[in-house]
Amino acid sequence: MRKPWDEYFIDMTRMVATRATCARRQVGAVIVRDKRTIASGYNGSVAGDVHCLDVGCKVVDGHCIRTVHAESNAILQCAKFGVRTEGADLYVTHFPCLQCTKQIIQAGIRKVIYAEQYRVDPYALELFAQAGVALVYLEHLGVPRV
Repeated sequence: MRKPWDEYFIDMTRMVATRATCARRQVGAVIVRDKRTIASGYNGSVAGDVHCLDVGCKVVDGHCIRTVHAESNAILQCAKFGVRTEGADLYVTHFPCLQCTKQIIQAGIRKVIYAEQYRVDPYALELFAQAGVALVYLEHLGVPRV
């Protein structure tokens, strides 16, 4: 039996997350258009900077400021290589933070599919609703945690 598309792409986000370089949380993201992966990203340091795993996190107000989030890295990968994100779907291991929410909306992503409820910001929910971005929480579909 073939794996459903949502589960297939969420499994990819979990594999991408294994490359994360921040010790606090491993997050992976995959941008998909027409059932084809167009980019991936994981949370980690800016290119050329040291990694949290090597020197520790740089925490300010409870957040690691050394880390570029997985969703941002995937969107920025598209920008770097000239790949259109308008109308794409974003699969991510964890619910996006508020800043990533804004970037997702600005990038024209139409749907966010995530597997973990993590610090779900009410304003992020409001912004997604206003922008018409569909949210799909896969735990409700019975996707097992890895």
